[in-house]
Amino acid sequence: MHIIRRHERSEAVRDVQHRLTELGYRIDTPELEGAFGLSTEAAVRAFQQARSLPVDGVIGPDTWGQLVEAGYRLGDRTLYLRSPAFRGDDVRELQRMLNALGFDAGKQDGILGRDTARAVRDFQRNVADKADGIVGLDTVRALERMRPTLDGPSRAVVREEEAMRVMGSAPPGSTVAIDAAHGEPASRSGSSVDSRERDLTFALAAELARALEERGANPVLVRAPGEDPTPSDRAQAANALGAAVCVSLHLGSPERGVRGASSAYWGTATTHAPAGRRLAELIQAELVGAGLADAGIGPLAITLLRETVMPAVQVEPGHLEDADEEFLLTDPTFRHRLAGAIADGIDRFLRGSAAG
Repeated sequence: MHIIRRHERSEAVRDVQHRLTELGYRIDTPELEGAFGLSTEAAVRAFQQARSLPVDGVIGPDTWGQLVEAGYRLGDRTLYLRSPAFRGDDVRELQRMLNALGFDAGKQDGILGRDTARAVRDFQRNVADKADGIVGLDTVRALERMRPTLDGPSRAVVREEEAMRVMGSAPPGSTVAIDAAHGEPASRSGSSVDSRERDLTFALAAELARALEERGANPVLVRAPGEDPTPSDRAQAANALGAAVCVSLHLGSPERGVRGASSAYWGTATTHAPAGRRLAELIQAELVGAGLADAGIGPLAITLLRETVMPAVQVEPGHLEDADEEFLLTDPTFRHRLAGAIADGIDRFLRGSAAG
């Protein structure tokens, strides 16, 4: 899809506005004929904030996908295991209810995969229903009759936290998937800044690979120079590697209004990945120790973190629009130090520092 942003006037904008107003977001009447103005941008930002997405007011693939998925409610359609998988808030609610009842549906990511299908069949057997894995109205009503308590941690989160508590060192030579972001030929506007972002993230990725090799890991870059795999393709490449962890290197967006290094793990308003959070904490501590300002850690529901099956983080050491950070990021000596800091955080995680 093309990126939709302020000042555009099109049917695509009208579609976005319709979905936002259906979800309860307010848009000024003069804009509702497909004009992407200030109130539309404000609604997009509010939606992004609520969905744990980067708050930039721009409709990219992640925001558009979440807008579509937000339109589904459990019971609107029959759900079952298929390829491509069902995605939506109905799947997310199904996972949340199953996890609250003690049926481990796995990561509450809104993607109906094998873990969720297995949990559905287990639930159906438990209520003496036909265990076919098909979620129709009968299964939905059975779930609702159980009145699951949704405020507490899910079965999946509890399981992952317990696994972290007994986690030992990862095997020597564990694979680390490294994603150098900004691979698109003309990200955003195709400016010189975009080109430097691509060059610098790949240079940092290569430096990180060398640092990890020195620490005994097996780093693998999920894209080569000049390639432009989608975020989903990158996640699947990391999964295919059987990687112990995945780290995506990104240069932050100036629209966020923050400076310094930040690290993100998969999470939403209702759940998160405990192992990813601990990995983010360890990397962030090393980045701050290397002299970068601390922009903190937080949950992010982007595709790469959502679709990877291993602990995964997105690391943003800064952005080029800040003169001080640009100076640091373009300095090879500091970039070497930066890569070493990220590698140290990964190494601490792999050596069993997952439980803080």
